[in-house]
Amino acid sequence: MKNMILGVLIAMATASPVPAQTRGDAKPVSIVLVHGAFVDASGWKSVYDILTDDGYEVLVVQNPTITLESDVEATRQVIARATKPVVLVGHSYGGAVISEAGSDPKVRNLAYIAAFAPDVGESVFELATRPTPGEASPPLLPPADGFILVDPAKFSTSFAQDVDISITGFMAMAQVPWGLGAVQPKLTRAAWKDKPVHYMLTTQDRMVAPSTQRFMATRAKATLVELSSSHAAMLSHPKEVAAFIEKAAVEGN
Repeated sequence: MKNMILGVLIAMATASPVPAQTRGDAKPVSIVLVHGAFVDASGWKSVYDILTDDGYEVLVVQNPTITLESDVEATRQVIARATKPVVLVGHSYGGAVISEAGSDPKVRNLAYIAAFAPDVGESVFELATRPTPGEASPPLLPPADGFILVDPAKFSTSFAQDVDISITGFMAMAQVPWGLGAVQPKLTRAAWKDKPVHYMLTTQDRMVAPSTQRFMATRAKATLVELSSSHAAMLSHPKEVAAFIEKAAVEGN
């Protein structure tokens, strides 16, 4: 009996090991997620879970949103950690960040979600203040000490009106101040001019006017998808956002 058990143990020890399945191994690209203003990277959690469950390596940038330069550098550092060619995804102000950081040769294509896509020599401020007759304007408080906030009393109905109030009420109080050093600088690069672009336009957006989104998407010659969503699409429609990103990843191959 002892000899039988010993034989089984030896056979188990010498058998060819089954390789452990690691997230991302099955896909040829890495996905890097870049958040926008007033929030942090935790808003990507549901989308992150879907993408990793589908086999993608997903990396998430935590931008301080104090200056555009520091956010671009933070994004480049995360791109450098990716093990495969990168699909770079930006939400809202994060679109400006990926427009600049996306010139990195490791970045294969870009995906914008309700995002700013400035041109060279253009700032987020210029795009955010384009006339949009008949469309809602974001309820921003006047700058204080070089930073901007959304009016907390209007955050829930403007930033994410289709997200549960228990979440948006907390988000309003936990806002990350948006630095004028991120809003006002003009871009020196516009990666969307040279790389494939996908754009998700959120038709119920009260922070970045849908007409402005359409202008930017058209200018970038983007593959356009429309979603009936607030500005916070990754919170209210994570499945649709994940599907959009995956489509961008596949079509960029």
